[in-house]
Amino acid sequence: MIYAFLNQKGGVGKTTLSIHTAAELSNRGRRVLLIDADPQGSSLGWSNHRETADFTVVGMAKATIHKEIESLARDYDDVVIDGPPRVTELARSIILAADIVIIPLQPSPMDVWAAAETVDLVREAQMFNPEIKCCLALNRKIANTAIGRDVREALKELDVPILKSDIGQRVAFAESAASGTTVLDQKRSKAANEIKRFVDELRRLP
Repeated sequence: MIYAFLNQKGGVGKTTLSIHTAAELSNRGRRVLLIDADPQGSSLGWSNHRETADFTVVGMAKATIHKEIESLARDYDDVVIDGPPRVTELARSIILAADIVIIPLQPSPMDVWAAAETVDLVREAQMFNPEIKCCLALNRKIANTAIGRDVREALKELDVPILKSDIGQRVAFAESAASGTTVLDQKRSKAANEIKRFVDELRRLP
């Protein structure tokens, strides 16, 4: 399966969710390739600090991913793509390469507007490949706040599935990024449980 994390807005947590999805899939015995397709190279930077190589991370910020994905994915069960911000030919190439496009967003009006633009890109690609799936994922959500509920209501207008497994605003994600680890290394943490539920839901998508 090829999972692509995309949103034309930066700072929504694409890299965090890409790394943790790859790590959780690897923990489940899957052979995983994480493609860092963001010119900023954050996933690659994280991997350079990681002591264990439980999955493969490569950099490929080129608008030819859709043409090369078959050969790239040949030796893996799953591929996770950490996409760039902004609408570019690279983003379009990533969408065409993906089985599922996950659009992370924070609970804010600006993130909803940016998500809508990314959904439009996906729909454009679906004209060439109707099999491409798309879903929205709420990230950095602050528990028990009205804005989380309000955003879900606003997102219904996009007519795209919204994952039920929200990811909370937790210091553990920032701390793990700095040390080349993941929250999954703290097996019983709330953050780890959120990631596990998130990946469970991704894998159940029809």
